[in-house]
Amino acid sequence: MGVAQNIQKQISKLADGVTFKYEQLDINPQQFLAAAKAIERLIAKGVIKRVSTGVFYKPKKTVFGELKPSEEEILKPYLFKKGKRIAYITGTSLYNRLGLTTQVPKSMKVASRDKRITVSNGNVKASPVKSYVEVTDKNFYLLQLLEVLKDFKKNPDLDKSSAIKILSNKLKELNPTETELLIKCGLAYPPRVRGFLGALLESIKTESDLTAIKASLNPLSEYEYGIDNKQLSTVENWNIK
Repeated sequence: MGVAQNIQKQISKLADGVTFKYEQLDINPQQFLAAAKAIERLIAKGVIKRVSTGVFYKPKKTVFGELKPSEEEILKPYLFKKGKRIAYITGTSLYNRLGLTTQVPKSMKVASRDKRITVSNGNVKASPVKSYVEVTDKNFYLLQLLEVLKDFKKNPDLDKSSAIKILSNKLKELNPTETELLIKCGLAYPPRVRGFLGALLESIKTESDLTAIKASLNPLSEYEYGIDNKQLSTVENWNIK
């Protein structure tokens, strides 16, 4: 099978609206020039479209015309390197998706441990944030939960009682292995985040051992979140105010 046929076959298997890069296609280094020409021919035919340099998508056709990829889909190629996740979306965009805010951000935030990821692609913009631990497919959604705890006070339209219920439900959905990983990742975050995490996990009566979180905290320190024991019954056990 020729290079062009091989690429067209691979692209035909991709879902409409999904973004992809050259590295996601099975191309030998020696075939890169031929592959680039094949991609350009597919763009000319309208089979695929270019999002930005080296990033493409198959347009989804509807009765109302072609749909562009979602903002998160456009950002997706930046979240991976050689097929491995290196970053995740955080900030107001994440909080909106979790139902914690009604705000729609003008710019997203992308967290990564070792890479500063900045995106400016039409209306889709993203600025870099430093992740506290290395990002992987196994932990990125747990890190997103920790980011919510870290920025809990920064959200001006946050209903704290509703947010605590949403977060508690998310924690209840985790299996024991995921909870243990969450705790391990949480130990890399500031004390206030560790305290908040401990209070939430204790409130849902987790079976996981919270000793490591408790031992990492100064018993004389207090963490100001503006939360009372009616909103979270365990706040006093973790010096949260």
